[in-house]
Amino acid sequence: MFKNLLQFWKGKDFLNQVFDDFRKMLDDAENMFSSVCKKLIHKQEVPDLKNKIYAVDRQVNGLEKDIRKRVVEHLSLQPSADAPICLVLMSVVKDAERLGDYSKNLLEVSELLSEPINKDRYLSLFDGIEEDIVDLFQRTRKAFIESDQEEAQKSWPHERKIAKRCDEIIKKIVESSLSTNEAVCFSLMARYFKRIAVHLTNIATSVILPLADLDYFDEKRKDE
Repeated sequence: MFKNLLQFWKGKDFLNQVFDDFRKMLDDAENMFSSVCKKLIHKQEVPDLKNKIYAVDRQVNGLEKDIRKRVVEHLSLQPSADAPICLVLMSVVKDAERLGDYSKNLLEVSELLSEPINKDRYLSLFDGIEEDIVDLFQRTRKAFIESDQEEAQKSWPHERKIAKRCDEIIKKIVESSLSTNEAVCFSLMARYFKRIAVHLTNIATSVILPLADLDYFDEKRKDE
């Protein structure tokens, strides 16, 4: 359905503008995530990072509002013909907006740490999981923007791998002798990483799931 609708809409100014803005949302969210990870994990100083992250987040929020406004205006003119794809767009822009929020949450973790992350302890638990999330950003962009159904299918096992690792990290932390501060911060990071992966996969799988199953891709996968 999604691919057929994209072909039907090919060349329409409305769709082109919305997709350009949505791609910008994903690009901004990925840049936010990568910038925060540089500071939080790799201890790279990024000048004025907090203000930059919050400025980009406001930009992402603004794009979400603009897309939703255009979708509503479009539906008021064509209330039935384009409803399915408009409902998909209304759903995925919220996922994209949440990506920015979780990157802000990760930045807040860096402020909660009593001292910079011990890289060896981080790697022993997370094993570079942030790189897998960057890869999922790229897979999601390709799946949605290009309506690549094969890439959308691949996002499922990729997300499950990340989610499982995040759950295992928290179990290890509970059984560890880490300080309270480090244990709490690592646990928050694991939860935020998992949620970012879930929202990315919500977007990717929107090209292959029925409207009613959006946001429930994990339950759909288990049923299969």
